[in-house]
Amino acid sequence: MTNALPTNGQDLVRAVRSGFVLRGTSLGKWCRENRINPQNARVALLGGWNGPKGRALRERIIRAAGLRTHKAAA
Repeated sequence: MTNALPTNGQDLVRAVRSGFVLRGTSLGKWCRENRINPQNARVALLGGWNGPKGRALRERIIRAAGLRTHKAAA
């Protein structure tokens, strides 16, 4: 069994939301605190934005949720 994190899609959204809940917060609260439009965060997590900025936002959210402690190799 692997604990690999999904790269994008609904499974990643669920994993990120769970990560924030385990930290006692939420994705929405993190977005507000970081001045990120929650819809933009969701689109990035779903893989709708795969350019450099979308990938960077996705990685930032994943790390903030505690799902990755260091930047993964591209």
